[in-house]
Amino acid sequence: MTLYIRRGSSKLWKRFCSEITTEFGLLAENWKYLLAGIICQYIHGLAAKGVHYIHRPGPALQDLGFFLLPELGQERSYISETVFTSVFVSFFLWTFHPFILKSKKIYTVLIWCRVLAFLVACQFLRVITFYSTQLPGPNYHCREGSKVSTLPWPKSPLEVLKINPHGVMYGCGDLIFSSHMIFTLVFVLTYHKYGTKRFIKLFGWLIAFVQSLLIIASRKHYTVDVVVAWYTVNLVVFCLDKKLPELPDRTTVLLPVISKERTKEENHKLLNGNGVDPADWRPRAQVNGKIDSNGVHTDNSMNGA
Repeated sequence: MTLYIRRGSSKLWKRFCSEITTEFGLLAENWKYLLAGIICQYIHGLAAKGVHYIHRPGPALQDLGFFLLPELGQERSYISETVFTSVFVSFFLWTFHPFILKSKKIYTVLIWCRVLAFLVACQFLRVITFYSTQLPGPNYHCREGSKVSTLPWPKSPLEVLKINPHGVMYGCGDLIFSSHMIFTLVFVLTYHKYGTKRFIKLFGWLIAFVQSLLIIASRKHYTVDVVVAWYTVNLVVFCLDKKLPELPDRTTVLLPVISKERTKEENHKLLNGNGVDPADWRPRAQVNGKIDSNGVHTDNSMNGA
């Protein structure tokens, strides 16, 4: 039993090291896109903070979702954030599954380049929208009488460039459309295309729908913020997905042609899926007759046999 555990650990370590080498090569080629995406996330945070300075609290607008969904209250507002955090962490871990699991369909670096492209495009539209019209925030800390409904004007340029993590939870003014739904829908759409488990795909869409209801019930956004996010994110992802280069497919596996000249060690590597010469991989169809060592089919059937 100990021997099998050691062999399994050794294979897992080799697979991990092989994947690290592959991903570092892709990172060297695509680091500019990743860096640009991360910088755009920072710019989006600055924009959300900037609209908080000019936010003016007021009575909440009439909203259909507020009439249909009971208010969760401040003591239960964490439920929405808990669901969103679970989606974010689950998707993040899934993008790194090729380092451990054998079922490799994606490259981690390339999938994050694609995800960041979707996020940046959606957030660009979001910034334009919430700066066009500032609505009074329906959240508890954005209502009249709250001390944090409007930020005091900055005393230095450095204060403007500094993003307070506290502002992620207590921002005001950046309403149309929901940032939480942008991330959730981009993650669900990405897994729907590149994931392999049908049950998880269906569960992901269910979670996205529940997340929408929780955002409205916790009064973090108006219903329009969620509705606009649903069709905008889907349209943006659909359009960009047609323009971006498709990810290389890692699921196509061809059966190896094992010749007599191969050593036992080489055949063992083939059976375990380790790297081999691509010329040694050929499709093998089930036919009558024999296949010689050169891969040529010899038909043994004769007329009248």
